[in-house]
Amino acid sequence: MTQYSRKRLVRRSEEPGGPEQSEGLQQIRDALPPARQARKAVPAPRSADSAVPVELLAAVTYHCRYISKYLARAQQLGSHHKTCMDEWQRLVLYALTDALAHNQLLVGALAAYLQRQEVDDDLVCRYLQSPDPDRYVTRHAIDYLDGLMRSRPETPDEPAWTHVGRSIARNAHDDHDAAAPDEQPRG
Repeated sequence: MTQYSRKRLVRRSEEPGGPEQSEGLQQIRDALPPARQARKAVPAPRSADSAVPVELLAAVTYHCRYISKYLARAQQLGSHHKTCMDEWQRLVLYALTDALAHNQLLVGALAAYLQRQEVDDDLVCRYLQSPDPDRYVTRHAIDYLDGLMRSRPETPDEPAWTHVGRSIARNAHDDHDAAAPDEQPRG
């Protein structure tokens, strides 16, 4: 057995899986309460282009980076403070709830995007693995999506999450334009 094979076996044994875990995770997802003041996004279909908008790709990258950072921090702090329960619980839970907040905002924005594209509710439920298509769609998620997609916010003042979304979209377009200089119009 090669060293790689042994590492793969060890890694497999450390990662929980199987039908029991899948069923357990589904039970947890089904028990999650809908977001406070959950709502449905107003439809605003885009063109029939099948490509994923660069703004959504950038949002996933942005939030996954932070989620990974907070999860790694929880693991590192958990190991570092294992002799002091008060510090361990405080710091680990801060990091985990920060990761959760990023995850819920991202999932809510993506679900709102699907609703705006008038994707069937049954399909949205299947993608969210939830009995409720509005479970994660909150005012913050819609504000964030408005910024990402450069839409006019539904509220008169630009909310903070709209500003964050606009910033991510601007950076995504700058990166996209820099990566494809041949596609820019000449003038």
